[in-house]
Amino acid sequence: MIKVNDRIAAGNLTALGELGLQNLNPAELFANGKHILFAVPGAFTPTCSEKHLPGFVAHAADFKAAGIDSISCAATNDAFVMKAWGQALNVNDSVRLLSDGDCSYHQTLGLTKETGSFGGLRAERYAMVIDNGVVTHLFVEDEKSFGVSSAEHVLAALKG
Repeated sequence: MIKVNDRIAAGNLTALGELGLQNLNPAELFANGKHILFAVPGAFTPTCSEKHLPGFVAHAADFKAAGIDSISCAATNDAFVMKAWGQALNVNDSVRLLSDGDCSYHQTLGLTKETGSFGGLRAERYAMVIDNGVVTHLFVEDEKSFGVSSAEHVLAALKG
């Protein structure tokens, strides 16, 4: 599993935006500046839609004030679902929504969980801070919990 002081791994995530479907390499996307990448097991699921993503949207200005250049949310859904999820929750530009449709990037990170017939292989629920390509904070949730990867917890950790 990726850990603090590791470089963020190269891979492929996709996003659907004004330019259509884009392939993005996290190693390049997060190479310069300070970024947050968090993942949810699935778009449109209860905790993800009611707490996790909305927390980062609500605190986007606070993260910017704390020196964060971008916030990205990844899920094991396709880019079309991620875009629809963002529209449904009025995410706008506050959080970039990234698709890891086949969960291959999260396998590279070692941050996956098997949900069986519920949804198959999914990303773990986590949040990380990446500073110039290096993971400086990593918060991985225990099974069926939500707290350490929340926007509020990450923000408190950044403020020290």
